[in-house]
Amino acid sequence: MPAVKPVVKLLQHTGNPEQTVAVAAKLCYSDATIEELAQGLTEESTAKFIKRLASMGHASPVEHASFTFGIEGVSRAFLAQITRHRIASFSVKSQRYVSATEKFNYIVPPAIAELGDDAVKEFEEQMETMRCWYADWQERLGGKGEKSNEDARFVLPNASETKMVLTMNARELLHFFNLRCCYRAQWEIREVAWQMLKLVSEVAPNLFANAGPNCLGGVCPEGPKCCGNQALVKQMKSEMNK
Repeated sequence: MPAVKPVVKLLQHTGNPEQTVAVAAKLCYSDATIEELAQGLTEESTAKFIKRLASMGHASPVEHASFTFGIEGVSRAFLAQITRHRIASFSVKSQRYVSATEKFNYIVPPAIAELGDDAVKEFEEQMETMRCWYADWQERLGGKGEKSNEDARFVLPNASETKMVLTMNARELLHFFNLRCCYRAQWEIREVAWQMLKLVSEVAPNLFANAGPNCLGGVCPEGPKCCGNQALVKQMKSEMNK
């Protein structure tokens, strides 16, 4: 029954995502064929045009590039947050079809870990207690199987690990990073967001050159709720862009 941490992998993405976006955008302003537009693009001209799109605020062509991630080591609390981003596709590990009796992983919040070994031990004991509650209800409801799992799971905590495959287009990712890379976002989804941003920046650096929280572009818009971490955020982004 181990504690786990977030792990994100980029499983798949649109081939030549930046060129795809550039072709889609140029098509709006040209009577050339799509093949002619693609052949006329170099790496340098594509990068230049992507930056121009961003400055113009012409965002619809960015939707033609999509990215699929595998995400593990996250909590059911995380699931409740990320599914609020509705312009996305999710496939999630089921608590109905997958029993938690033998393999019950969970997430230990950093704030609890920082309290020391005794606090972590207490938390782990509480997780084990809930796993036992689950196993007891599972048995009383008919043994292992989806019928008993679907009701026994009601005693499982938000700390329970889940896994998912997630697909977003680049425009939605920019919006997601804007909100979730911010230090006012909850720690777990923020950590996942930064991992995702690092991965997509490696394959589409121009598309995501300015991706991240609002404070990267100037003054934090949160007013009195500002986290005060603007310098740290800019340093993290600068290191990512190297």
